[in-house]
Amino acid sequence: MTDSKYFTTTKKGEIFELKAELNSDKKEKKKEAVKKVIASMTVGKDVSALFPDVVNCMQTDNLELKKLVYLYLMNYAKSQPDMAIMAVNTFVKDCEDPNPLIRALAVRTMGCIRVDKITEYLCEPLRKCLKDEDPYVRKTAAVCVAKLHDINAQLVEDQGFLDTLKDLISDSNPMVVANAVAALSEIAESHPNSNLLDLNPQTINKLLTALNECTEWGQIFILDCLANYTPRDDRESQSICERVTPRLSHANSAVVLSAVKVLMKFMEMLPKDLDYYGTLLKKLAPPLVTLLSAEPELQYVALRNINLIVQRRPEILKHEMKVFFVKYNDPIYVKLEKLDIMIRLASQANIAQVLAELKEYATEVDVDFVRKAVRAIGRCAIKVEQSAERCVSTLLDLIQTKVNYVVQEAIVVIKDIFRKYPNKYESVIATLCENLDSLDEPEARAAMIWIVGEYAERIDNADELLESFLEGFHDESTQVQLQLLTAIVKLFLKKPTETQELVQQVLSLATQDSDNPDLRDRGYIYWRLLSTDPVAAKEVVLAEKPLISEETDLIEPTLLEELICHIGTLASVYHKPPSAFVEGSRGVQHKRLPGSAGSGESVESPDTSSAAGLSEAPPAVIPSQGDLLGDLLNLDLTPPATTGPTPPPSSGMQLGAMDLLGGGLDSLPPIPLRTDTPQSPQLPHQSPSPPDYSPTELGGDLGGSPAMGAAFGAPPAVMPASFNAPVSGGLDDLFDLGGGVGMTMGAYSPPKTIWLPAMKAKGLEISGTFARRAGVIQMEMTLSNKAMSVMTDFAIQFNRNSFGLAPAGPLQVLTPLNPNQSIEVALPLSTVGPVMKMEPLSNLQVAVKNNIDVFYFSCQYPISMLFVEDGKMERQVFLATWKDIPNDNESQFQIKDCHLNSDAVSNKLQSSNVFTIAKRTVEGQDMLYQSMKLTNGIWVLAELRVQTGNPNYTVSLKCRAPEVSQCVFQSYEAILKN
Repeated sequence: MTDSKYFTTTKKGEIFELKAELNSDKKEKKKEAVKKVIASMTVGKDVSALFPDVVNCMQTDNLELKKLVYLYLMNYAKSQPDMAIMAVNTFVKDCEDPNPLIRALAVRTMGCIRVDKITEYLCEPLRKCLKDEDPYVRKTAAVCVAKLHDINAQLVEDQGFLDTLKDLISDSNPMVVANAVAALSEIAESHPNSNLLDLNPQTINKLLTALNECTEWGQIFILDCLANYTPRDDRESQSICERVTPRLSHANSAVVLSAVKVLMKFMEMLPKDLDYYGTLLKKLAPPLVTLLSAEPELQYVALRNINLIVQRRPEILKHEMKVFFVKYNDPIYVKLEKLDIMIRLASQANIAQVLAELKEYATEVDVDFVRKAVRAIGRCAIKVEQSAERCVSTLLDLIQTKVNYVVQEAIVVIKDIFRKYPNKYESVIATLCENLDSLDEPEARAAMIWIVGEYAERIDNADELLESFLEGFHDESTQVQLQLLTAIVKLFLKKPTETQELVQQVLSLATQDSDNPDLRDRGYIYWRLLSTDPVAAKEVVLAEKPLISEETDLIEPTLLEELICHIGTLASVYHKPPSAFVEGSRGVQHKRLPGSAGSGESVESPDTSSAAGLSEAPPAVIPSQGDLLGDLLNLDLTPPATTGPTPPPSSGMQLGAMDLLGGGLDSLPPIPLRTDTPQSPQLPHQSPSPPDYSPTELGGDLGGSPAMGAAFGAPPAVMPASFNAPVSGGLDDLFDLGGGVGMTMGAYSPPKTIWLPAMKAKGLEISGTFARRAGVIQMEMTLSNKAMSVMTDFAIQFNRNSFGLAPAGPLQVLTPLNPNQSIEVALPLSTVGPVMKMEPLSNLQVAVKNNIDVFYFSCQYPISMLFVEDGKMERQVFLATWKDIPNDNESQFQIKDCHLNSDAVSNKLQSSNVFTIAKRTVEGQDMLYQSMKLTNGIWVLAELRVQTGNPNYTVSLKCRAPEVSQCVFQSYEAILKN
């Protein structure tokens, strides 16, 4: 009879019966009883009352019975720690048993009993097992060290187990080596800065020797460890690649992917003109192709990894296009992934067969797949110029099928083809216009409206077509409304006499009848442009558009490098770094590919000359902290002589109760639309016209305001006159209020805190904060007299500090401070004082003198006060500088519980002089690239990742002086949570 009988009994009083059986003299009865106990435990019954009786059964030579008792112990030791100590003696004894299986079983169980009281008793047995003569015991003991480290890290370090583990890497048995590597890797993950796995050529040689002989999972541990090693030169890199290559033919797909990861990383070190480099590329293709013959789930994992590999090195699979052709019985997730890779591999050589396949897919029944196939045809046209004509004719054939969703997708991609190849395929517009009535999806409607507006001069009835969309303006999605507004303004600028009424109507709908701020803002901008200077309007709205790029969905290069280092893990399936989805990811290290050997780097490197100029003058070295108290006590507290004019206190905008819109929207006069085009003089601050913004460019799709366009591109073409101009009732003056930049939120200033309590300063209480106003750093203080006597003769002085902060003038307390009186003081600060590195970096030690005494206190200033107004880098300079700063200088932080979208984040940070250089969206995650410059010339570069719906942001900071990163992160957190 099988053991299933133990799971069927549910008698009452069973515990007492089992107790009696466990204490029986007959071995068979004992064994039966323990089996019943384990069965009850497995189905969820509480049998912890039998703990002492089961522990008594440990004293046996029967291996099966011992295993069952150990299983019970592991389950209940945590709830019965005092009882579990009874088992310690048996463990110690079993660790010296002649049978290696029992020794290994004892040490394995010890590692699984997570009870603090027991761990100290286990150190001696574990030490013996780590040096056991039997490799099976040693390999089990190696894993036990990692488990023990998880329970009590300090104990493991004190007992010297880590050194013993390192010694096991040189063990003669490959399985022991693999387990030692696995244990050290596990421990190193929780201590990212410790150099536990001290990889050097000798260690690597031992690992490679063990690689050939250990089990498949052992091979994975060793390969993952090898991937963390950086070879000294290309010869060592080639040698490792040669010894890892045989793993590519392994039957286990996990081993194959781990080997691919190692080879992809080490290939970076090989010169591209090396014969071996070409050989290696050829060897990488067959194993990747073989992975695609597995079951669908494995295929999907392989395809997600191949997607990354193809983006980094498309030449590996350039001849293997056919294996990515979709099979009729592939699940949809495999089909979509294959499509993506097909487009990445499309080239002039294979475009004909790719297009034939895609046209076939567009007639399938699966709607999602068909949509993606039609989009793919458009992407091929943009990627391979020679195929554009063929792609357009294929799309026209598909439009003729009149299948609604096919037509809509085709129109969306044709819009992109027009952007890529202007004045080439406009003859198809007539065919597109025939299908206007069938469009019901926002993206397709917006694309069609863009086409009509862009080519209005070629479409006789363009005004009628746009007017038909205007009838249901308020029922349209924001994307369509924004596009319609821009298209009608374009039409007006091309045919002013015929469409004045139409443009008046759309501007009125956008500004007066709409609740959407993006739409209103764009409407006001157009209204302002058209009513003041049609020439400027023409230059802005009808400017020549930049050609769209070939690959818009490529993963950002630094993220791609990191993901290549994580091939074969969840990160490579999600296409997100581990820090984005691993709970408590502070221990997750950012990995980067090593620098290339030759100059032929596959990722474009911009001209770094500008960055070189930027980094020529390194920031001044901050001297280390000396005897600070002594320095402060020796301060000369006479009022400092002013070295220049004191900056005037910045006055806020005195708007009072002024109505921002003059008489309100109801009183707006109709815009005097000028249909003549006189030669207007060059406007003040006028820049070269920025390109026309389609919905994806002016923020329509991004949910951002049109002002963002101005922030990232050229400044607005029309800058208003002066802030002091009187406000009239018309829209003409609407944009005069902010002096041309709009009224941005002020820079972040922390709330006042008490710096010097009255108890410590004989009745003088000082509370304060720091602020940056109009480019001047100010120390804003409230001085309160809580004593009985009058206070006069105030003076202030700072100790030397990290950024040279010093008063720019005397402390202006012009009248005596009477008892129970408070006074507000703003002290302007300069950054040209003496410098000394403080701990923490933003610490400021202050001495204040009055007629009673001298008082000392210290406070901390937010480092954002030191961010200067000219901290915006050029894109190319930013990219070059980011690459130039060593990866060791990169720090990563998490900002938790922040519920802002990326545009709000960008605006908020910009008000504190943190400038967004570029924004990129990858897999629903917005990545903002930002720069800021400190008063002492130190540049800080940032990559901020904002995921929609996720309140936790990740910020990576790079700086030549990495000690400022922590302070910069604290400022980020304070600004965003303020």
